[in-house]
Amino acid sequence: VLLAPTNFNCLVFFPLREAEGFKDQGNAFYVKKDYSEAFNYYTKAIDACPKNASYYGNRAATLMMLCRFREALVDSQRAVRLDDCFMKGHLREGKCHLSLGNAMAASRCFQKVLELEPSNSQAQQEHKNATAVLEYERMAELDFEKRDFRKVVYSMDKALGLASTCHRFKILKAECLALLGRYLEAQSVASDILRMDSTNGDALYVRGLCLYYEDCIDKAVQFFVQALRMAPDHEKSRLACRNAKALKAKKEEGNKVFKDSNFEAAYRLYSEALAIDPNNIKTNAKLYCNRGTVGAKLNKPDQAIEDCTSAIKLDDTYIKAYLRRAQCYMDIEQYEEAVRDYEKVYQTEKTKEHKHLLKTAQLELKKSKRKDYYKVLGVGKNATEDEIKKAYRKRALMHHPDRHSAATPEVQKEEEKKFKEMGEAFTVLSDPKKKTRYDCGHDLEDDSNNMGGQ
Repeated sequence: VLLAPTNFNCLVFFPLREAEGFKDQGNAFYVKKDYSEAFNYYTKAIDACPKNASYYGNRAATLMMLCRFREALVDSQRAVRLDDCFMKGHLREGKCHLSLGNAMAASRCFQKVLELEPSNSQAQQEHKNATAVLEYERMAELDFEKRDFRKVVYSMDKALGLASTCHRFKILKAECLALLGRYLEAQSVASDILRMDSTNGDALYVRGLCLYYEDCIDKAVQFFVQALRMAPDHEKSRLACRNAKALKAKKEEGNKVFKDSNFEAAYRLYSEALAIDPNNIKTNAKLYCNRGTVGAKLNKPDQAIEDCTSAIKLDDTYIKAYLRRAQCYMDIEQYEEAVRDYEKVYQTEKTKEHKHLLKTAQLELKKSKRKDYYKVLGVGKNATEDEIKKAYRKRALMHHPDRHSAATPEVQKEEEKKFKEMGEAFTVLSDPKKKTRYDCGHDLEDDSNNMGGQ
């Protein structure tokens, strides 16, 4: 009869001794930094004695070293449920919450530790870290509303320094990187998350956003649709998908009517497309350039130049916009500006065509700095020989000194100057060889020097 209690005690203490053995083995592997084996032995200890808070705490510590913070959080919470005074359990739970980006919950855990041990320096520091993360979150939210995406990225980098595995912070950073045009960085962050969780709707949205802003609209729509499958209430994906489809439709419609030479309709459609999403830098640059081309077709060079300039502001590597603007400058005889644009193009793409365009603009600039003999005589550059003669006779009579003999000395001097300029202009334009050299931009002074030396 007296043996029964002894057998009962053996039954009670045998699992505990076995569990302690597993725990000791787990500790040995933990010290060796073999966290996978430590995890296995702590699990055996828990299986043998599932009501021991310290075993869950040990396994939580191991999971944290393996960066499996969600699982570590579950174990930490089990530990403190079993023993509310388990200080290490509360501390680990707080660290898990903080690493996962839940700074408010982390703060409560660290506060609990400080209630148990007010002088705990680790809890004091971690509480400060949690407070800092909450402040970075607050700043990021305000800056996002202000569309100051660089500051948001800065705040999220700071927050991630303290909450390294928080997907929410990573996604916000990636979204802002995409909005800043830093697509490769944004895609890298999103891809890292998708490798761990292929169904993450936020990460799928960011991947789609990058493709959308790189003008790969069809691929972008696929990612937005996939994000909505994973998270049907994902409002950002729904809006981006709608914008992407609308932008593509408007742009294609504008291109179609442009090809049909319906330039007024094309201008309107490109304008409507530009209003869809101001954040889509690459597509909007193309739309501005397209609208600039329409402006040139409508004989509105100033408007065309303004649109091309807007395109270049959005994408300063956009060669087509530089070429379009340069041609507009040539059309309105602003040759210095044309040369500047063609030089930019030629520095970027050294083709024969671009070299020819630059040389032509440089020649026109050189010609523009000389006296314009056609303007002096009041004729166009395609004037015939008879038209040049008639214009000269008419203006010679108008500015002949004898006609202004009764005028003031200042007027006489001015009229005499104009009369001499007309003679100079007629001498050049009435001589076929000199006219050809003048039209080609050659220096007539060099011609006269060569003639004198023969």
